[in-house]
Amino acid sequence: MSLLNQSQRPTGTHIAILLFAWGAWLFGFHSLMLLSFVIGPIRAQFSPTESQLAWLTGAAIGMTGVGGFLFGWISDRLGRKTSILLATLTFAIGNAACAVAPGVAALAAARGLAGLGIGGTWGGGQALIGETFPAATRGRYGAIAQTGAPLGLGLAAILGSFVAPALGWRAVFALSALPAAGLLAMRAVPESDLWRAHPRDRSIAQVLASSEVAPAFVKCFVLTCFNMSNYWLAVVWLPRYLRESRGLTESGSGWATLAFVAGAVAGYLSFGIVSDRLGRRVTFTLYSALMALGLIMFSVFWPLIAGTPRLVLIFLGVAGFGTGTWSSFGPTFSEIFPTAVRGTAMSVIINLTRGIQFLAPVVIAAVAPRWGMAGGIVLAAAFAVLAGAWVWTLPETRGRALVPTA
Repeated sequence: MSLLNQSQRPTGTHIAILLFAWGAWLFGFHSLMLLSFVIGPIRAQFSPTESQLAWLTGAAIGMTGVGGFLFGWISDRLGRKTSILLATLTFAIGNAACAVAPGVAALAAARGLAGLGIGGTWGGGQALIGETFPAATRGRYGAIAQTGAPLGLGLAAILGSFVAPALGWRAVFALSALPAAGLLAMRAVPESDLWRAHPRDRSIAQVLASSEVAPAFVKCFVLTCFNMSNYWLAVVWLPRYLRESRGLTESGSGWATLAFVAGAVAGYLSFGIVSDRLGRRVTFTLYSALMALGLIMFSVFWPLIAGTPRLVLIFLGVAGFGTGTWSSFGPTFSEIFPTAVRGTAMSVIINLTRGIQFLAPVVIAAVAPRWGMAGGIVLAAAFAVLAGAWVWTLPETRGRALVPTA
């Protein structure tokens, strides 16, 4: 019996899998980013100290690292679909708890629970897509699933910038718990047949520590650290940077973020098509360069474009387009890691490096007094350049066939 990934072209079953994985990542990433857009009314209600604010901002990000370990293991041992469903339920409960939190400590705990679930949405979904879609189109469909990140960011910007002022911040967290019901209703989506077929004669730890896997794991981890540092230093602080350093209103900041999101959606979708044609590495480097260019233009060279709002939006779009590099990670990691540890390796790398970004607010707080908040954006551009260079330490994997090996 042939595997799903041996189909000549995607079928209706593939589309259902894609929607399932995309939805989990969309609402998971939306949940992760929502706090950034409602931090103003939360500060007004609870009056947290700067230290409390930093911990509150980083709680969900930090816990995604823990979620990566937990749900990555579940993905490899109990199945990709089971992992996604449990992760979705977890972040939905966390969002609901945020909506009723009586104070900063309770809100931070609820954000931590949401982060735990969010940590399981990406790895399981990308592993499921990587194992079931035809090799020739794996990049573009992995990229479609990856658009859950910019669209989730856009949804967070819309709810936080335009809905929260009318309904309140608690209401938007409550609304963000509802989409999980739709994902839980998709239980009929099939499990990865490649995962079902692979032998389970070695432990996950044994495979990860093997000479075949460990070096690749380290290289992928470093690449993700560079790209994650680039992304989070820019995105977590983008709304606050635009408001406090550049004088944009809450609404203006929301529109600026949506320009970034529009560029990101185009970048994510195009990256998959380009990388299926040109290869994963060269495409990654090109998009990293665009990210760095956009960030430099609306930070270092802000005086040159500040008088032309259209140019500001264009370069925000260019920076967003460069974040299309994230469309590389799902297909590339699926092609590098064996089936026995694919879910764990992917989830741990992505979420542990994201968990490290718990320190991003601390870094910005340290940089801002000397270089201003723009200094953090410049640092993000530097990490984009490093990522574009480091990707060449990995093998080119475009079109690699996946088989049920350990």
